Amino acid sequence: MRRQLGTEIVVATSNEGKVKELAAMFADEHIAIKSLRDFSGLPEIVEDGATFADNAYIKARTIALSLGVPVVADDSGLCVDALNGDPGVYSARYAGEGATDEQNNNKLLQSLLALSEPSLIPVNNPHILSRARFVCALCLVDATGHIIAQAQGECEGQIISAPRGNHGFGYDPLFYIPEYDQTMAELTSEQKNRISHRGHALQSLRHAIEAKS
Repeated sequence: MRRQLGTEIVVATSNEGKVKELAAMFADEHIAIKSLRDFSGLPEIVEDGATFADNAYIKARTIALSLGVPVVADDSGLCVDALNGDPGVYSARYAGEGATDEQNNNKLLQSLLALSEPSLIPVNNPHILSRARFVCALCLVDATGHIIAQAQGECEGQIISAPRGNHGFGYDPLFYIPEYDQTMAELTSEQKNRISHRGHALQSLRHAIEAKS
C-alpha cells in the first residue's frame, strides 16, 4: 500500500474518532496521517451525494485538488431497518446541522419509540428496537483527484433502547452486537477495528489497491 501512497496521507475528516480509527489501521504501513484539522483555508465540502460512496468520493476529490496530495475519505452511517434505512447518509446530521452525538442518538430513539407498534424483543436489558447496520464507504484518490480504489464495508447489529459504554463515538452506544453481548461503545479499540464497518472497508480497500499494484 505504501508504494501507492508515499509517506503521508490526508484523511478528509475533522472527526477525531474517525482519524484515530483510520490511523490505527494504517499504522503498519508507517504512513503519517493528517486530518482536516491540520490545515486552514480548505474549500467547503458539499456532501450532496445520494449514497455513501458518492459522498466519500466528493470529500476525497475536493481535498486532494485543494492540497495536491493523496487523500482517503470515508462516508459512513447507520441504516435502521425499522426506519426504512434511515438515517443513512444523513446520520451525522440526523437531528439537524451541527447536531451532537447525543442529539442524534436521542432523535434515533425518539423515531423508533414513536412507531405505532415498535417490536421490543427483550435481550437482557435494555430492549432491542430494530435490526440495523453500520455502513462505511472508503475512497482513495491521488493528488489529482483520480480514484485509486474504492471499497465498502458493513457491520450488522441491533439498536437498543438505552445507551451502553463509554468508548467510540456517534451511534456506538446504541449499536448492540449479539455475538459479543456488547455495544460498539463497550468494545476495545482492537475489537472494534476487527469487526467494524470501517475495518471491513479498509481491508477491502487494501485488497483493491494490491490488485492494481
